[in-house]
Amino acid sequence: MGHPAEHSAAEKTKGHGLFALALGSVGVVYGDIGTSPLYAFREALKPVAHDGVTQMEIISLISLMIWTLTIIVTFKYVLFLLRADNDGEGGTLSLLALMTKGACGHRAVLMLLGLIGAALFLGDAMITPALSVLSAVEGLKYVSPHFESAVLPISIAILVALFAIQSKGTGMVAKFFGPITAVWFLVMGGIGLVHIFDDLSILAAFNPLHAFQFMSEEGFAGVVVLGAVFLTVTGAEALYADLGHFGRRPIQWAWFVLVFPALTLNYLGQGAMVLSHPEAMSDPFYLMFPQWALVPVIILATCATIIASQAVITGAFSLVRQAIHLGYLPRMQILFTSETNTGQIFLPGVNTLLLVGVIALVLGFESSDALATAYGISVTGAMVVTTLMAFEFVRLRWRWPSVLATLVLAPLLLLEFVFLGANLLKIHDGGWVPVMMAIGFTVVMWTWKRGAAILFEKTRRIDVPLQTFIPMVEKKSDHAPVSVPGVAIFLTGDPQTAPAALLHNIKHNHVLHAKNVILTIITVNKPRVSIEDRYRVEKLSDRFTVIELRFGFMQSHNVSQSLAYLRKTGFKFDIMSTSFYLGRRKLVPDAASGMPMWQDRLFIALANAATDPSDYFHLPANRVVELGSHVII
Repeated sequence: MGHPAEHSAAEKTKGHGLFALALGSVGVVYGDIGTSPLYAFREALKPVAHDGVTQMEIISLISLMIWTLTIIVTFKYVLFLLRADNDGEGGTLSLLALMTKGACGHRAVLMLLGLIGAALFLGDAMITPALSVLSAVEGLKYVSPHFESAVLPISIAILVALFAIQSKGTGMVAKFFGPITAVWFLVMGGIGLVHIFDDLSILAAFNPLHAFQFMSEEGFAGVVVLGAVFLTVTGAEALYADLGHFGRRPIQWAWFVLVFPALTLNYLGQGAMVLSHPEAMSDPFYLMFPQWALVPVIILATCATIIASQAVITGAFSLVRQAIHLGYLPRMQILFTSETNTGQIFLPGVNTLLLVGVIALVLGFESSDALATAYGISVTGAMVVTTLMAFEFVRLRWRWPSVLATLVLAPLLLLEFVFLGANLLKIHDGGWVPVMMAIGFTVVMWTWKRGAAILFEKTRRIDVPLQTFIPMVEKKSDHAPVSVPGVAIFLTGDPQTAPAALLHNIKHNHVLHAKNVILTIITVNKPRVSIEDRYRVEKLSDRFTVIELRFGFMQSHNVSQSLAYLRKTGFKFDIMSTSFYLGRRKLVPDAASGMPMWQDRLFIALANAATDPSDYFHLPANRVVELGSHVII
């Protein structure tokens, strides 16, 4: 059967060219996974290097890495998950939005899984820039030992500059990044190919039996090694999250034509070099290069790690926007850095949070060796969550029988649980950092979702049904409100009841406008809603109209622009004689509200930090009136 991702890819490929999109995906999608050779093999060698490494152990380690790339990235992500999309969009929250439409009794479980997956990705978005930039800059110590003390300040300076340019937008930078990353992969593949001839016995690594034999013979040390081996697939989640930016075919072509061959050749080259020069175990990647090439390679590696960091930062912006629109986070300021591409966004609050987190990680761990131990947990955890959600997806959307879904996904899930277990062994050695990050982000999103539901229920109890309210307020009597000219638009989350701002306006100002619009803004469980399907207009009386605006969770909620388009269809209003009324609630904590007091206070803090709705919905600032009320929650 056809899937939306296929159509999306086909349209993009036709419009821009498969090659251009594939090259772009190399810079954005594969930036993170492309920096793994800097540290993955080096870290995998450490658990078995204490009593000397045998030829067969090195071959087996490279075999583990190649087959991990093949099974996890090629089969799971490139060939399977890229087809599991929500109208062309990928990622954990996209999948969650799609499945909660018909999950029935599994909604709570799926929601929790989705939130955990999103939280793990946000943790990854902090660790990736810190680890990638540190691992690249550390190459300076091979140029001269005097540079070792400069690694930390140079890394911090690069990271501060990286986050400082985020507000400028990623459009032009992305065009620049693609070719640089392609050169990076070509250099990695080329140097790997050269060193394979150091010891051709490394080609035995293509035999997966060596990987199985290693795991069966090494015991506990083999499990520890798995935690480092998994570093080869860091960034695989970006494949899925960035599906909507490039489409399925360009991402697949980039993987099979350039990325996978380059990674495989480089790992084989590192293995062959260590076989012929055991002293290279200290840093097999940089020691593959001759002394004269070190500085250019370090510069190229630093560019590649900045690109990898850019990819996860952009992914974090997109994920947070999805979370806001799906009701898992409060409104935040979202700035659009491109007039034509709505996917290019900048969230100042998220950018600042990521920068603080990244700098704290660099100063806390001080080296890529130490930080690598903390890295695997967030990545493996996110992958386990994605596989669990994919099980539900193939049953609900592709109508796979449960037996078939189990046969296909259970072996993959088992393998990922093994990797997760191996990484959890590092919990005491820095692994607790991503775990605490994930718990923190999950608690924040769960609290906001739960608090918003409780707030909605509490306000609903005192709401007046609109069908009852309109006849009462329009009835001619001595106590009827004074009729004033113009249009009043009242924003509300429940179109069935009279908005609080409307009730307060009549109660305190004793006026009713000639035309009153009850405006509801809904975010649907799909990425985009076409302009033709965005509106539902229902006239309740001569003075009252209900308008429903529907947006996708990847779209800007621009109310002014949407109403201007609606005017073209016959809805008459003049912006200069229109007022927008918003209800402003002051929330008061209550231990008996249904949430613990600490969660009440967290929800109130999040609500207070939320962006002003007039800014978020792009309302004309000089036409907005806010009326407040107290609500105990």
